[in-house]
Amino acid sequence: MTEILALLQNIAPLVEPTTVRQLSHVIFGMLVASGRITMLGLSRWTEKGGSYRTIQRLYHSGLPWKALQWLFFRKRFWKPEDEYLVAGDEVVVSKAGKQTYGLDRFFSGVQQQVIPSLSFFTFSLVNVREEQSYPMQATQMVKSAEEKAASKAKAEAKKVKKTAEAKKPGRPKGSKNKGKQAVVLKPELLRIQEALHTLLATIGTTIPLKYAVMDGHFGNYPSAFMVRQANLHLISKLRSAAALSPAVEGEHRGRGPKPKYGAKLAVRHRDAKYLKHTSIEGQLRTDIYQGQFYNKEFAFPLNVVVILKTNLATQAQAHVILFGTDLAQAYTKIVKFYSLRFQIEFNFRDAKQYWGLEDFMNVKETAVTNAANLSLFMVNFSAALLQPFRQQNPEYSILDLKSHYRGYR
Repeated sequence: MTEILALLQNIAPLVEPTTVRQLSHVIFGMLVASGRITMLGLSRWTEKGGSYRTIQRLYHSGLPWKALQWLFFRKRFWKPEDEYLVAGDEVVVSKAGKQTYGLDRFFSGVQQQVIPSLSFFTFSLVNVREEQSYPMQATQMVKSAEEKAASKAKAEAKKVKKTAEAKKPGRPKGSKNKGKQAVVLKPELLRIQEALHTLLATIGTTIPLKYAVMDGHFGNYPSAFMVRQANLHLISKLRSAAALSPAVEGEHRGRGPKPKYGAKLAVRHRDAKYLKHTSIEGQLRTDIYQGQFYNKEFAFPLNVVVILKTNLATQAQAHVILFGTDLAQAYTKIVKFYSLRFQIEFNFRDAKQYWGLEDFMNVKETAVTNAANLSLFMVNFSAALLQPFRQQNPEYSILDLKSHYRGYR
């Protein structure tokens, strides 16, 4: 317990001494508990002073989680000489019943279907050298009544068979070009944008951040526009069938305005001038291409990296299209930074498997917020507890840590 209280002194300036004491009991209970992490389960494992009522009071108290996460990170993990990225992703928590705050139907990547669940969008700071992600804040995605009505109407419209005549090919007569510079963000992106601005305001100028990394769900122009408004560059993934075109070179001698887009490029038959690196491992050849290309969805050119893998025995091919909005960035950094995005998935795994993100049974807004943020706070707190053990044994895991505290209990 002494090391838990010692680590909690890092956030003591932001909370009351009573809250620190309550947190120490809850954290100790999480470390020693077996089975599901719920308030009742924790109360059965804590020592004297960690009653069910004590835990209940903590879960129903308003806590400044964004400031707590940042202060703990700055005192325990921040290294001024290292480079950091912002990684963002959504975590979906399955829930039964009908009373939990924010309960709706969200797509679960684990189950590959839409399920009754809660959704939290999480931003983390990723240390590039250590390849380690530290969750900073979790914002619950709560749909408004208007969004729910629109989604329901859209689903109903898909079920109704269209009896009208088939749409004629080509552009409708009288339609005009629409500007792409200004974008009306959807409610989902507006909530994420607000969370991103809050994170940057909390960090301030302490860490010079330049890149935000998100998965392929955000590989579109509205998401890039949102990130650029925050003075960051986006690194993400395009659809495998995305149409890419180079800029038109040379003088335009024909009539009308100069064309912006050149001939569409075949992703798997790239010009050799874009080839940056080739490697062969066994029967697998990997070719990496890079260039500045346009996609008609975007209002600006993209720094595109295509990773093409070829099976030399069967000639079967597969490719991935990564992109960044920083046109001067090298392909090696785009590939590395995007691969580091997956570190936030390990944060979600640990929060669900060990710290109760999938288990909590709270239904009120404050309690749900505290349960989710406490689970992600434990990801960082357990990393701090692991540091002295890993100096002696680098393979020391969270299971070893929980076994250590259970043995103490």
